[in-house]
Amino acid sequence: MCMVIFAPIFAICAFATCGGYYGHLQVKVDCADRRKSNLSINIDFGYPFRLKDVHFKAPLCEGKREEILFLDGDFSSAAQFFLTVGVFAFLYSLLATIVYVFYQNKYLRNNRGPLVDFVVTLIFSLMWLVSSCCWAKSVSDIKTATNPTQVLLLISACRAQENKCTAIQAPFWSRLNTSAVFGFVNVILWGGNIWFVFKETGWYKTGQRYPTRSASGKRSSEMRQRLYSESSFDLPEESSSSQLSRQNSFNLSKGDFGQHVHRQGSVNQSQVSLSLPQAYLGKPIIYERENKVASKAPMIFVNEM
Repeated sequence: MCMVIFAPIFAICAFATCGGYYGHLQVKVDCADRRKSNLSINIDFGYPFRLKDVHFKAPLCEGKREEILFLDGDFSSAAQFFLTVGVFAFLYSLLATIVYVFYQNKYLRNNRGPLVDFVVTLIFSLMWLVSSCCWAKSVSDIKTATNPTQVLLLISACRAQENKCTAIQAPFWSRLNTSAVFGFVNVILWGGNIWFVFKETGWYKTGQRYPTRSASGKRSSEMRQRLYSESSFDLPEESSSSQLSRQNSFNLSKGDFGQHVHRQGSVNQSQVSLSLPQAYLGKPIIYERENKVASKAPMIFVNEM
């Protein structure tokens, strides 16, 4: 299955790029009084992106005092949810790989393994979809909250026109963007794997064994049944005619056989009469007193009905 090969890899890439992110931005405040300026204000943030706890110091430009400021926003819930889904998906994909390779027979026994795998795959697909959408929205909000222009609006000295505030360095977002992309790649991967896991379940095999007939199939079966019933009504006439033809042929053959027997009997009878006249089965031959035959011609007997 595709999940065995690619799911662990993309899960690692997703939670590694999210959990290992480190952002840095730098601004400067140039006060009218040069001695009170701070030309290097560094702000660092990262996972779990609880920006409300990230603080930095900025000069007030009105005295030798500094103020402590905090960034806006808390995106820890979306980031932790995304990372948790990635970790559990990685662990489950490893477990599924071991089962597929070493315990294939137990996996297919009683259809429990495919059913559990199907349900878990469906759950992880939904979790990846929800977490990826939340994380993509959170990445957009993090970019807005850590925008150097937005951070400069938090500094009180930057609101005065005589002071000059500029951004020196902005955070790099390629890693966070990659994590969001990997999240949606996992959605596609796990969502596509639902079909392959479903084919191993008994539900799919039952549907293949007993396919449901469509309306056109039902109409065609009814038409075939109707044609069969009509042909069955015509069958007795055909069978009777065939029986009559068979009987006639049998009678003809019987008549031929009788004629053949009659002819053979007559030939045999003539042969017997020629060779053995005294054994003739007709009327007895009348001899005269002088022991002479009255007539030597063959005698013809006519059987009167």
